[in-house]
Amino acid sequence: MKNIRNFSIIAHIDHGKSTLADRLIQECGAVEERELSKQMMDTMDIEQERGITIKAQSVRLQYGDYILNLIDTPGHVDFSYEVSKSLASSEGALLVVDASQGVEAQTIANVYIALDNDLELIPVLNKIDLPAADPDRVAEEVENTIGIDCTDALQVSAKSGIGISELLERIVETVPAPEGNPEGETKALIYDSWFDNYLGALALVRVFDGKIEVGQTVKLMSSKEEHKVLSLHYPHPKRKLETEKISAGEIGIVVLGVKTLSTIHVGDTITDAKFPAPNPVSDFKPAKPFVFAGLYPIETDRFEDLRDALEKLKLNDSSLSYEPETSIALGFGFRTGFLGMLHMEVIKERLEREFKLDLIATAPSVVYTINMTDGESIQIENPSEFPPVQKIDSIEEPYVKATILTPTEFLGNVITLMTNRRGVQEKMDYINEERVLLEYSLPMNEIILDFYDVLKSSTKGYASFDYEPIEYRVGDLVKMDILVAGDVVDALSLIVPRDHAERRGRALVKHMKEIVPRQLFEVAIQATVGNKIIARETVKSMGKNVTAKCYGGDITRKRKLLEKQKEGKKRMKAIGKVELPQEAFLSVLKIGSGGE
Repeated sequence: MKNIRNFSIIAHIDHGKSTLADRLIQECGAVEERELSKQMMDTMDIEQERGITIKAQSVRLQYGDYILNLIDTPGHVDFSYEVSKSLASSEGALLVVDASQGVEAQTIANVYIALDNDLELIPVLNKIDLPAADPDRVAEEVENTIGIDCTDALQVSAKSGIGISELLERIVETVPAPEGNPEGETKALIYDSWFDNYLGALALVRVFDGKIEVGQTVKLMSSKEEHKVLSLHYPHPKRKLETEKISAGEIGIVVLGVKTLSTIHVGDTITDAKFPAPNPVSDFKPAKPFVFAGLYPIETDRFEDLRDALEKLKLNDSSLSYEPETSIALGFGFRTGFLGMLHMEVIKERLEREFKLDLIATAPSVVYTINMTDGESIQIENPSEFPPVQKIDSIEEPYVKATILTPTEFLGNVITLMTNRRGVQEKMDYINEERVLLEYSLPMNEIILDFYDVLKSSTKGYASFDYEPIEYRVGDLVKMDILVAGDVVDALSLIVPRDHAERRGRALVKHMKEIVPRQLFEVAIQATVGNKIIARETVKSMGKNVTAKCYGGDITRKRKLLEKQKEGKKRMKAIGKVELPQEAFLSVLKIGSGGE
């Protein structure tokens, strides 16, 4: 055990985390030169294209007499659930900061998780070969914002390989060896799981006490299920490294022959079935979805295909939740729960790409707690479940703690944006003359539509943003319905702050007026709150020249024809149905939360 080093890499998106992992793998000779590829740890096409890590991956490296277990973590806030489990499995972490960009919001968020787990932090300044790099300024920034001594911070370039061997030496010297009892009762934390077509559900574990052996019967503490260990291997990006046992302090993959991921949960503890450990490694809390949206197939007969696709995706992503729902406008689909907006985007893209589906996603919403007048409390995630107004006593909405780092020249823009989005300022710190750290408590409802885009455009892309859920607070909220030709389109209903309802309703109907196709009759598009119409636009009817065939003659002939047309249009309006195009459902996403 004294020669094992378990460490993670934490950094903001695009600070060179995956490239650094590639260099460490290369330096330790774990992969032959011909097998080398960019972002080796990112196995999905979508990860390669977007340059982001979605699934945490691990690799076992041999460095001299030492075994290094590198646990790569996703940098994005939506996947912080995986980050926290990965860090709980490590003794140390490399804090990677871009030497040209400096400290960003997610760097700070992940550092706090690392400090909560008492990890040994090694500051690493990456990309020092860039012309804009200023390692001294960035080292000072890290000291001021995070409070870590950076006097001997390592300066590396993951791309060109500068300083990588020094970094490996530092890991061996600084990261403590794992502690644990190799002879004790088996205790292993599952920190990732995925599905393999040949082996079934796999659990990636860190063994804290005892050992796991092939043929042993193990028990999953949260579900109390017992399974036999069919095989074990060490994680490797390119090949399978089989082993007979994984001992205390080691990282490995456990194959139990389970056909679904629903039994293997991230954060659960594996122990021996005959001699179980008394306590789990950590309190097991399943990942909770924060954002909900309806997913509907454009071709309604592909509902079963969507169900199968979601089932298969859930095998690789246990944090995804879904249940069937119907919409009058869109037919049959699924109410799907996600960890955040990027998670939603990734899942929708994977469904469309990997399963060849064309989907419509309704406007995302969060979970609200509604306290009823009879003392009962209910939780709703779909605006269509909103109870009648007279039965509601109060509505509580989830709040997040938002951390924003921005250059000082855009401070005014950021404060205006946060005020428009009902944010309450908690803290404002000047890191140096050029950058400010802001902390706000903010309703989650305000960040799920287009917050990130507006923040980036109002700061020319320089601000970084991170959030974590904190609590529920009472809000003055109402349900806004959209009526097209007198019919409520349930997929366009939204829960909005009362003060913003009129502005958002006006912006939405105006946008929809451009999208709804013209009919042979006038179509009214209305936004309503309760029985009150707060905004209206009219799509003019298509004109047909019914008088074209009249050459001369009495004016009454023309009038008669026009009156007949008017009657026909009236009748058509009463029975006519408007087919909404797909863009109409996307228009909700394009309207700013504040209606801006």
